[in-house]
Amino acid sequence: MNQTKALIYSTVAMTVSFIIWSVFPPIAGQIQELFNLSTLEKSILIATPVLLGSIMRIPMGILTDRHGGRKMFTLTMLFLILPMVAAGFADSYVWMLICALFIGMAGTTFAISLTFVSRWYPPQSQGFILGIAGLGNLGGAGANFLIPSISSAYGISWVFFSLAIGIAVMALVFHAFTKDPPKSAEPKTLKQSLSVLKEKATWYLSIFYFLTFGGFVAFSVYLPTFLKDLFQLSAFDAGLRTAGFVLAATLIRPAGGYLADRYGSKKVLTVVFFGIMAAALVLSITLNHFVYFSFLCLFISLLLGLGNGAVFKMVPEVSSGNTGAVTGIVGAAGGIGGFFPPIILGIVKDTTGQYNLGIIFMVIFAAACLILNYSALRPKQTGVQKSMEHTA
Repeated sequence: MNQTKALIYSTVAMTVSFIIWSVFPPIAGQIQELFNLSTLEKSILIATPVLLGSIMRIPMGILTDRHGGRKMFTLTMLFLILPMVAAGFADSYVWMLICALFIGMAGTTFAISLTFVSRWYPPQSQGFILGIAGLGNLGGAGANFLIPSISSAYGISWVFFSLAIGIAVMALVFHAFTKDPPKSAEPKTLKQSLSVLKEKATWYLSIFYFLTFGGFVAFSVYLPTFLKDLFQLSAFDAGLRTAGFVLAATLIRPAGGYLADRYGSKKVLTVVFFGIMAAALVLSITLNHFVYFSFLCLFISLLLGLGNGAVFKMVPEVSSGNTGAVTGIVGAAGGIGGFFPPIILGIVKDTTGQYNLGIIFMVIFAAACLILNYSALRPKQTGVQKSMEHTA
């Protein structure tokens, strides 16, 4: 019963937190007009929460190993009240940018949630279970549904105020209805926690997640801009279509974990990386064609979701005693993978007047991951081989 509560409340709490983490993309256009921002300045604002939310996943994962998910999750949600309220009073771009940085702490709940949930379930079922826990990414879809409506009805300030109230309530509910696992692991020193950096598999998973989750985040935060710039859609229509992208990528994530449980992560990731490479290549050529754009983005979203589930199936196997550390490191890599693309796309657009070149970078990185996924199983790389063979 307690493990089911841990899974349910963690998923809901992560969903609410991810609505906050995704607060800027749906209203970025309005903020751009309000403060007269350039495309690059808007891109930096969109990407800034991703930065801290990614980097801080490493220490937050380690702290969750040491102090438990219930405490860390509750404290993180309570902390988010401060930058959200401050953002509601922001009257300049710099002020809003500083608030955006600290709002990024919402993204660290990913590492807390998966570390917390993984302690409640046996390794053989963690691919599917962690896929369900990862459904907290639905917060990105929720943001695109909720935030334009709140902004339209009550103004930008109340977007931040209302979410501050929501996360406060969620923190209290989570603390009241969850418990830490009865058998907590012995506390690890920082050196012991970071020892997972010596494992080749940690780096491979980080690179893979840089593409799969990074691509998911990048599309989630930048798709509204794409749709408005390329096809002149309204903020509401762009938000609705982006929500569909996030929904598809998130709902299929447990399937990625299940398939990895059954067939092995290597096989799943081979299909994922090849599919992303091919689809992104076609997308870069047909970027201004709405039908092709919509189909290819949906197809890529499904592949990214499958990849996310498959990668995190392997995380507890890298170092079962340091799940939080590995989750934090791999999760950070994925988040950072979502930080750079919006900025690169902004630079490419300001420089060339088009986005096509930015999509080519995804093609190149997917090809690199495909090669690494193959080479990870070569005999000379026995450390990675052993960790990956466990999933087969």
